[in-house]
Amino acid sequence: MAITLLEERKKLKSLVPVLAVVLLITAIVIWQGFFTKPSSTVAPETPLKPLREVDINFQVLENSILEELQPFEKTSPFEGGVGRENPFTPYQELKTP
Repeated sequence: MAITLLEERKKLKSLVPVLAVVLLITAIVIWQGFFTKPSSTVAPETPLKPLREVDINFQVLENSILEELQPFEKTSPFEGGVGRENPFTPYQELKTP
Protein backbone atom coordinates (compact mmCIF):
# COMPACT_ATOMS: atom_id res chain seq x y z
CA MET A 1 0.00 0.00 0.00
CA ALA A 2 2.80 2.39 0.85
CA ILE A 3 4.50 1.71 -2.47
CA THR A 4 1.41 2.70 -4.49
CA LEU A 5 1.00 5.93 -2.52
CA LEU A 6 4.61 6.87 -3.20
CA GLU A 7 4.20 6.11 -6.90
CA GLU A 8 1.08 8.27 -7.07
CA ARG A 9 2.90 11.16 -5.39
CA LYS A 10 5.73 10.87 -7.91
CA LYS A 11 3.21 11.02 -10.74
CA LEU A 12 1.54 14.07 -9.22
CA LYS A 13 4.88 15.81 -8.73
CA SER A 14 5.73 15.30 -12.39
CA LEU A 15 2.28 16.45 -13.58
CA VAL A 16 2.31 19.76 -11.68
CA PRO A 17 5.01 21.39 -13.88
CA VAL A 18 3.29 20.10 -17.02
CA LEU A 19 0.01 21.61 -15.89
CA ALA A 20 1.76 24.90 -15.07
CA VAL A 21 3.31 25.07 -18.55
CA VAL A 22 -0.04 24.34 -20.22
CA LEU A 23 -1.75 27.05 -18.17
CA LEU A 24 1.02 29.52 -18.98
CA ILE A 25 0.77 28.85 -22.72
CA THR A 26 -3.03 29.17 -22.56
CA ALA A 27 -2.76 32.49 -20.73
CA ILE A 28 -0.30 33.85 -23.31
CA VAL A 29 -2.53 32.83 -26.21
CA ILE A 30 -5.59 34.41 -24.58
CA TRP A 31 -3.63 37.58 -23.78
CA GLN A 32 -2.41 37.88 -27.37
CA GLY A 33 -5.86 37.20 -28.80
CA PHE A 34 -7.99 39.48 -26.65
CA PHE A 35 -5.92 42.17 -25.01
CA THR A 36 -3.41 43.30 -27.62
CA LYS A 37 -4.47 45.89 -30.16
CA PRO A 38 -3.97 45.01 -33.81
CA SER A 39 -1.29 47.03 -35.52
CA SER A 40 -2.64 49.89 -37.58
CA THR A 41 0.08 49.85 -40.19
CA VAL A 42 -1.21 49.78 -43.72
CA ALA A 43 0.64 47.91 -46.39
CA PRO A 44 1.87 50.15 -49.20
CA GLU A 45 -0.23 49.94 -52.31
CA THR A 46 1.37 48.13 -55.18
CA PRO A 47 1.06 49.82 -58.54
CA LEU A 48 -1.41 48.10 -60.83
CA LYS A 49 -0.11 46.70 -64.09
CA PRO A 50 -1.82 48.05 -67.15
CA LEU A 51 -4.17 45.55 -68.73
CA ARG A 52 -3.02 44.02 -71.97
CA GLU A 53 -5.31 44.04 -74.95
CA VAL A 54 -6.59 40.65 -76.10
CA ASP A 55 -6.45 39.90 -79.81
CA ILE A 56 -8.62 37.07 -81.12
CA ASN A 57 -7.84 35.77 -84.57
CA PHE A 58 -11.24 34.83 -86.02
CA GLN A 59 -9.72 33.83 -89.38
CA VAL A 60 -8.72 30.52 -87.79
CA LEU A 61 -12.40 29.57 -87.66
CA GLU A 62 -12.65 29.90 -91.45
CA ASN A 63 -10.16 27.06 -92.00
CA SER A 64 -11.31 24.34 -94.44
CA ILE A 65 -10.42 21.58 -91.96
CA LEU A 66 -12.95 22.94 -89.49
CA GLU A 67 -15.67 22.94 -92.15
CA GLU A 68 -15.27 19.19 -92.63
CA LEU A 69 -16.04 18.40 -88.99
CA GLN A 70 -19.38 16.72 -88.29
CA PRO A 71 -21.40 17.45 -85.14
CA PHE A 72 -22.16 14.63 -82.74
CA GLU A 73 -25.55 12.99 -82.96
CA LYS A 74 -27.91 13.80 -80.14
CA THR A 75 -28.09 10.82 -77.80
CA SER A 76 -31.46 9.75 -76.52
CA PRO A 77 -31.95 9.26 -72.77
CA PHE A 78 -31.69 5.76 -71.36
CA GLU A 79 -35.02 3.96 -71.55
CA GLY A 80 -34.30 0.93 -69.42
CA GLY A 81 -36.32 -0.34 -66.49
CA VAL A 82 -33.30 -0.22 -64.23
CA GLY A 83 -33.39 1.85 -61.08
CA ARG A 84 -35.81 2.67 -58.34
CA GLU A 85 -38.57 5.21 -58.08
CA ASN A 86 -36.92 6.85 -55.06
CA PRO A 87 -33.19 6.05 -54.91
CA PHE A 88 -32.90 7.38 -51.36
CA THR A 89 -35.18 4.83 -49.72
CA PRO A 90 -33.38 2.03 -47.90
CA TYR A 91 -33.41 -1.43 -49.46
CA GLN A 92 -35.25 -2.93 -46.52
CA GLU A 93 -38.40 -0.97 -47.32
CA LEU A 94 -38.57 -2.10 -50.95
CA LYS A 95 -40.59 -5.27 -50.34
CA THR A 96 -43.16 -5.75 -53.08
CA PRO A 97 -46.39 -7.59 -52.21
